[in-house]
Amino acid sequence: QVQLVESGGGLVQSGGSLRLSCAASVASGRIISNNAMGWYRQAPGKQRELVAVIYSGGSPVYADSVKGRFAISSDNARNTVYLQMNSLKPEDTAVYYCNQKLRAILPGDRVNPYDSWGQGTQVTVSS
Repeated sequence: QVQLVESGGGLVQSGGSLRLSCAASVASGRIISNNAMGWYRQAPGKQRELVAVIYSGGSPVYADSVKGRFAISSDNARNTVYLQMNSLKPEDTAVYYCNQKLRAILPGDRVNPYDSWGQGTQVTVSS
């Protein structure tokens, strides 16, 4: 139904940068609105945690650990959210997941809310 496709992960040295992107699409339907777009991460042996989120009409919210280094942005016309990660540290190593809370309409259906997740992309920062 609603699919999120992530890209941009990889291996980078400490101090380097990466940019993640996440595009939402609906097969044979269309997205009506996007209420929130965010990025989460999960390191081995740890719980998934919020990295950054941007709400419709609101200011971005960041985890303390990434403030001043990461920047979230969105292109609502393309239903795409980005995460620019600078000054990366080994402790940023994790699988990064995109989340979008949106409203969409499928053929023959009404407008419904969707809380969708991407497949995850690995970010590895070497020391």
